[in-house]
Amino acid sequence: MNISEQIDKGYRFLQTQLVSAKPKIGLILGSGFSEVADHVQVLTTTPFDHIPGFPKASVEGHEGLWIVARLDGVDLVIMKGRIHYYEGHSMQTLSLPVRIMSKLSIETMILTNASGAINSDLSPGDLMLIKDHINLSFTNPLIGPNDPELGPRFPDTSTTYTLKLRQQATHVANQLQIPIIEGVYLFTSGPSYETPAEVRMMRTLGADVVGMSTVPEALAAKHAGMKVLGISQVTNMAAGLSSSPLSHEDVLKTTAGTSSNTTSFVLGCIKSLAES
Repeated sequence: MNISEQIDKGYRFLQTQLVSAKPKIGLILGSGFSEVADHVQVLTTTPFDHIPGFPKASVEGHEGLWIVARLDGVDLVIMKGRIHYYEGHSMQTLSLPVRIMSKLSIETMILTNASGAINSDLSPGDLMLIKDHINLSFTNPLIGPNDPELGPRFPDTSTTYTLKLRQQATHVANQLQIPIIEGVYLFTSGPSYETPAEVRMMRTLGADVVGMSTVPEALAAKHAGMKVLGISQVTNMAAGLSSSPLSHEDVLKTTAGTSSNTTSFVLGCIKSLAES
């Protein structure tokens, strides 16, 4: 089954889960952002592996639920958790959720993740808006035959992360008195954490944080003509910048301690985008 057939099959199934909702905003909740889903009115919930073509989420902290929800009259599609390249899935599979959302007429994607700080001015708990990315996975969800109904063969990615959305998000952070910066997110395949030598290279390349997600989804969204807001929470210093060994447990511990600010910020962004 090719990607277009997979999209169509998933779309037909998930269209039935919309009930009366007409969502224009899609949200993928990465590590540390799952509490956002506890503050919305849930209309329907579907486990990932109940959706045709979707695999089961296997990473701790990623529940793997497709949620149709409402927040202050705004309809949303929320992925509580995500699937990752390092789990053994293809880039095309990673693009599937975004492509289905696009077919469901969603126009704006909010992508969230946890990351390691390369920029030494950042600290665990800090929030960063993604203004650009570096893809060091050396692969791309757009490789393969191109369906012009999904997007152009050669999409321009110079404005993948929408400036207007970043400006609105910065305004929300200022209103909530939450410090925030803009920076460059570097994507690696994982699942091993980066080495100190790799971190030195990444810093030279101009990266501020490093992580194992988001970029495949952002590329698929840009290909589809969607607006994209990327939000990254720093959960640890990258390898070689701290004496502590890196672990997923520490990532989850950091996000748990900062979930209140993070949740308030994302909810504020949703309301701001819906009003614009």
